[in-house]
Amino acid sequence: MLELRNLTKKVGNALHINDISLTMEKGSLNVLLGPTLSGKTSLMRLMAGLDRPNSGEILMDGTDVVGVPVQKRNVAMVYQQFINYPAMSVYENIASPMRVKKADDATIDRKVREAADLMKLTPYLDRTPLNLSGGQQQRTALARALVKDAELVLLDEPLANLDYKLREELRVELPRIFAETGAIFVYATTEPQEALLLGGQTATLHQGKLTQFAETINVYNEPEDLITAKTFSDPPMNIVPLDKSGEKLAFENNNTDIPKAAADLPDGTYKIGVRPHHVFLTKPDTPSLKMNGVISTTEITGSESFIHVRNNELDVVALVHGVHRVEIGEPIEIYLDQSKFFIFDGNEKLVCAPEIVEAHNG
Repeated sequence: MLELRNLTKKVGNALHINDISLTMEKGSLNVLLGPTLSGKTSLMRLMAGLDRPNSGEILMDGTDVVGVPVQKRNVAMVYQQFINYPAMSVYENIASPMRVKKADDATIDRKVREAADLMKLTPYLDRTPLNLSGGQQQRTALARALVKDAELVLLDEPLANLDYKLREELRVELPRIFAETGAIFVYATTEPQEALLLGGQTATLHQGKLTQFAETINVYNEPEDLITAKTFSDPPMNIVPLDKSGEKLAFENNNTDIPKAAADLPDGTYKIGVRPHHVFLTKPDTPSLKMNGVISTTEITGSESFIHVRNNELDVVALVHGVHRVEIGEPIEIYLDQSKFFIFDGNEKLVCAPEIVEAHNG
């Protein structure tokens, strides 16, 4: 078990990690989710022993390992900027952790070839890394981590340089593989979709702070606060201020029934969060809130379109299926699905979540 207790890390006057506490069990998959500069890599470097915290404890199976150098820890690390030994063959790169442990040749050969097969590297075992593509070099680094049998495996956006098909395959395979070893598996990503695909538990980070840590689908369905909700939505969750009066939620001259779960909330102004795939261009059959605006921009990805709508100072994004050709500046009515409202109070804490929210890609 890995325990982080009240970790703080400063670089100069900048606070990179701010009083973070986490507990990760053996055989568990733990996702660190947050935007660039949220503290993911800084936290991983503390876990690995590459950096030392200014305060707090790092306990592995009850023993404080702060100050224990990375060379004396059973840790495997793979970063987006992969590192291989340029003078060694792919075979020897993968075998290197087992050579250090003085494993026998038969064990080394078997495990190298198993890892190479999984990473689709078998045809390249005799090559040196400089004769590989970037994706092949990244897979070599992953294979080396795989054979190390580490207690703690740290992967910092490790699939970013791989092609789409292989990335999807490894997202499915890697958690299973490392879980079978009993390792603690920590995977950093900026992508909510990747966190959902990986499953396990997710820790959301924002400006060096931990905002929530729980089962991934629970963090997605019930973010404790507005920052977590924004972190776990891509495109970002739409935030709309609404006034509650009795059984109604109102925006400008339009209103909708308040969700039953929020009926007892005091009257006043709340922030409503609604994910872009719950914003529609035509009125749905379910209760919804109409909003008028003008189209500010549109992005067509092929199977989907992102329609950006501006209402005075408020921007709302609708994610709709298919190709929608619209004109910039064109007036439009959009509809926010009331059954999918996340309601946040004046302190931006969640006070009401939808009863059922499906896991969606973003």
